[in-house]
Amino acid sequence: MAKVSTVVQVGKKVPDFRLESTAGPWRLKDAAGRALVVYFYPKDATSGCTKEGEAFRDLHAQFRKAGAEVVGVSPDSIASHEKFKAKHGFPFELLSDPEQAACTLFDVWKEKSMYGRKYMGVERSTFLLDASGVLRQEWRKVKVDGHADEVLAAAKAL
Repeated sequence: MAKVSTVVQVGKKVPDFRLESTAGPWRLKDAAGRALVVYFYPKDATSGCTKEGEAFRDLHAQFRKAGAEVVGVSPDSIASHEKFKAKHGFPFELLSDPEQAACTLFDVWKEKSMYGRKYMGVERSTFLLDASGVLRQEWRKVKVDGHADEVLAAAKAL
């Protein structure tokens, strides 16, 4: 799919997008009919991203019970995602966004700084869509501790 020039907004339907996932091609429209948690993270196998993935993993059954699917998105390759998913037993798919199409759509591709060096990367963010594909809540500049619990509470409230 082409790069999307729009950015998602709370209360609006999120435009369909397609990415490769650890289970093959994945499209947003295929998730219709159930709530969807889309969490963006910077990089596979880093401490914060592992901790975040494990938190969503540990609450996965409760997300399913609440009628919500979970997917993780980063620019890493499918091969990297497959290793990361297998090592930590993630029961949800990881989506690969090497061209930052979804990152741009959700406005999470940002200038970051580490040790005085500026670079572009993913700002840890999570988005909750209802069963109709409408963005209901967003969390930006996420701190990992307690975050998955907060998202679960919001999913249950849909």
